Amino acid sequence: MRRILTSAAGAIALAVIGLSLQGGAFAQTRELATRGELLDRVAAIVNDGVVLNSELDAQIETVSERLRAQKLELPPQNVLRQQVLERLVLQEIQMQHATHAGVKVSDETLNAALLDIAKRNNLTLSQLPQALAAQGIDYPSYREEMRKEITLSLLRQRDVLQHIAVTPREIDQYLDKQARTPSEHSEYNVSHILIAVSQEAGTAQLETAAKRADEVYQRAKHGEDFAKLAVGYSNSQTALEGGALGWRKGSELPTFLSDVVARLKPGEVSEPLRTPTGFHIIRLNDERGGASAPTVIDQVHARHILMKTNELADDATVKQKLTALRERIVKGEDFAVLAKTLSEDPGTASEGGDLGWTGPGSFAPEFEQALTGLKDGEISEPVHSQYGWHLIQMLGHRRFDNSDEMKRRQAAEAIRAGKADEETELWLRRLRDDAYVEYKS
Repeated sequence: MRRILTSAAGAIALAVIGLSLQGGAFAQTRELATRGELLDRVAAIVNDGVVLNSELDAQIETVSERLRAQKLELPPQNVLRQQVLERLVLQEIQMQHATHAGVKVSDETLNAALLDIAKRNNLTLSQLPQALAAQGIDYPSYREEMRKEITLSLLRQRDVLQHIAVTPREIDQYLDKQARTPSEHSEYNVSHILIAVSQEAGTAQLETAAKRADEVYQRAKHGEDFAKLAVGYSNSQTALEGGALGWRKGSELPTFLSDVVARLKPGEVSEPLRTPTGFHIIRLNDERGGASAPTVIDQVHARHILMKTNELADDATVKQKLTALRERIVKGEDFAVLAKTLSEDPGTASEGGDLGWTGPGSFAPEFEQALTGLKDGEISEPVHSQYGWHLIQMLGHRRFDNSDEMKRRQAAEAIRAGKADEETELWLRRLRDDAYVEYKS
């Protein structure tokens, strides 16, 4: 069985200092003080929270094990310790921000994520604790680490990704540039190093960062291991993965990387690139071709009447109403008129229930299945979905070449994905700059 652990899960410390009691339970205070046993230390104070040494040591061990498995040379212990500590500090800042923002992960959501992990390893959820224990992983700690990762993902979705806008002008410019940028049908294995610069940095700090970036670039250019340099010097969230961004399609590369990657050959390293987050050094590790997506799709044109259950009408009652409506339409009444007056779909009722031309995967599975069996002009029996009960009429079928539409949609998705990395780094820098952090020896 391949390893189940997909993230750097660390031990969760629940106490900072504990006392080992000797003798009676009510020994004098002085005796307790002299016999106290230090269980943990504070590695860093972060606003009104802390990062504990136990967390730090556990993460260092996890990262070291992963780097050894990847056959990467470990950086000096003090460098690795500082990198891991800074990651934990950023994680603590984000978790505090999530708490203040009311971002929570329910047990149902957590169990669904764990079930997905179990399925990918051919296990049931009940078998997962035993499988983790066989790898030396504590299941309760693993659960809480997963909860933390999901929380951070939801927080970034809320604070970063939802606020990324894409304008029609950006889409036009993106399509114009496509011929001169990495192909959307090719994939690129990219790594990068970020020498971060605070948004409030002065001239001296900028010069220092630029000098360090150039030094790292020169070392990478002359053959020094890029992953080792990333672990030792990068301020990016991918530093402890050797700076690896992994395989990405050309359209999925961060915006600021696209032009650079287009000029690189596999194995080449770019000169430092200045962005609002700092100086980036990019390495193209490899490149591979990909197949283009089909542009001609089958579409259907349908309309529907939606009715929902309530306190006065259960499923059987609503289904009976729609059956009676179907009989009226078959006998000649206008579907659109009935939809305008009776349908409970606020998005289509005013349009006579018209759903427009749509492609596969546009509707709920039960609705899609009912559509599949309808001929032009035919009306379905009442169909139940998660939204309620539907009466569907098929208006037409067609083969549609959506090349332009698809290109614009893919362009918008690519622009949004490209902005995500840089916007996330900016967001993290802002959180870090606004936080109070005190490192302890």
